[in-house]
Amino acid sequence: MTDRAPDHDHVIPLRPRTTRRDRPPREQPGSPRTATAPPRPFSAPAATPPAPAPAPAPKEPLWRDLVGEVLRRERQEQERTLKDVADAARISLPYLSEVERGRKEASSEVLAAAAQALGLSLGDLLARAQGELVRITSRRTARDRAVPRSPHDGLCLAA
Repeated sequence: MTDRAPDHDHVIPLRPRTTRRDRPPREQPGSPRTATAPPRPFSAPAATPPAPAPAPAPKEPLWRDLVGEVLRRERQEQERTLKDVADAARISLPYLSEVERGRKEASSEVLAAAAQALGLSLGDLLARAQGELVRITSRRTARDRAVPRSPHDGLCLAA
């Protein structure tokens, strides 16, 4: 006993089905052959261009990206290598690299160890990341406010 569906359920047609109007007339058995027009080549219906998609809303920055940027900037300002900081923090070098690039969401223990290796506290690291977040989002908010919401730019006349 099988649970398989019949084979015709698995067939995907390569050509659209023809309607009765598109089919040439059938020959009757015993009737003389008549010349029929060659079959028309298949042509796809004209596609209408898709409507332009609305512009996506700007993405909020990810916390792991912000923390990674702060760690990398601080390390580079101290002119230290990834290996030096990773050894001091007792974190693997590839993992610290991925944290700096925002590819990994590091635990608070890993962030505290990386911050301490750079001479920062965990609070300092997170405060700097929060400052980055405020800077990025306030710039976005100011840009949004600069765009007039109406063609009258807030001007209204009443009669």
